[in-house]
Amino acid sequence: MRITVFGLGEAGSRIAADLAQAGIGIQAYDPAPVLTPPGVERLDTPQAAAAGADLVIALTAGGDALTALRQALEQIPVQASYADFSTNTAVAKRELAGIAENRGLPFIDVALMSTVPGKGLRTPALASGSGAIRFVELFHGLGMPVAMVSETPGDAATRKLLRSVVIKGIAGTVIEAMRAAEIAGCADWLWRNLAEEITRADEAFLSRLVRGTGQHASRRLHEMEASRDLLLQLGVEPVMTRATVENLRGVPEQGLPDIPVLPD
Repeated sequence: MRITVFGLGEAGSRIAADLAQAGIGIQAYDPAPVLTPPGVERLDTPQAAAAGADLVIALTAGGDALTALRQALEQIPVQASYADFSTNTAVAKRELAGIAENRGLPFIDVALMSTVPGKGLRTPALASGSGAIRFVELFHGLGMPVAMVSETPGDAATRKLLRSVVIKGIAGTVIEAMRAAEIAGCADWLWRNLAEEITRADEAFLSRLVRGTGQHASRRLHEMEASRDLLLQLGVEPVMTRATVENLRGVPEQGLPDIPVLPD
């Protein structure tokens, strides 16, 4: 088997190196002056890199995904599959799938569900699209914990982005609070307190947090309005806190989403 890798950045280089170490023939293309991983054959053009591939995987930024697919589309063998690892919307993934499948290439929408450094090929992932079944079988056998979502391109991307609303939102909220805590002189205390809360968190904690918002929306709104005002007094723009205030204002009218019931 030969796999072509488009993109040798932080994620692409690590996954390409792990694939090569697993005994897969890897040919790659990246126009940037980045290092070539051990065991990877670096080609000068995307057309040369695509020749003879059984699978093409694109590990590019979301804005470069369309260019990556089109750059050597006619040189990708018709028996090959095309896997796009970019972070993109379901609409963008379906557009990519349409282009690939018009060329006769089964398409895989791959969503990496964790950071690649330190994990490489063992990064948890989701896959959807017409070529997902074959992709999951291959990469699961190579050690990637990848799960099949559906044969609809964009389904994996949607799940990743919905998760990102929370995970990246937590990071943004912590950054905002820590900036204010530094000014207030209690940054060490706040960091330790947050670390302890997150370490203890489980599914029951998450359920209580959400359900309690419905029961105590008015009280929590007042608390977050006070938090917003504190940040303003400390000179920190409360971007994330304002969003929480507006979210709480809408709870009485909009209600809460359905929360799965925990098993006994």
